[in-house]
Amino acid sequence: MPKKKGRVMTKNVPAFIARTQFGQILERASKNKERFLVTKKGEAKAIILGVEDYLRIIVEAPKSLSTLQEQAKKSGADKLTLEEIEKEIDAVRRIKTKTKYDTYGSL
Repeated sequence: MPKKKGRVMTKNVPAFIARTQFGQILERASKNKERFLVTKKGEAKAIILGVEDYLRIIVEAPKSLSTLQEQAKKSGADKLTLEEIEKEIDAVRRIKTKTKYDTYGSL
């Protein structure tokens, strides 16, 4: 069934499928902006949707988050992988630790 322009379709997913395919569902919700209604014994229990989708439709993004997102897009930081982000954090921590010990060592 083709997607209607501008309208997101919500897919029903039984809880046991959601449990066994959770990683795939998270990826699809995040990357493809898909939404999933998780059911148990035919009764709706939860909705899974990506964070960006949630922020866009449910809550207004805090100004600080919007500013950070804009800065990340301008600098290209929004394209970093989790591994690259972790390396950046480790590098900053090493610098701070070195500076801290250099300062204490000069007492």
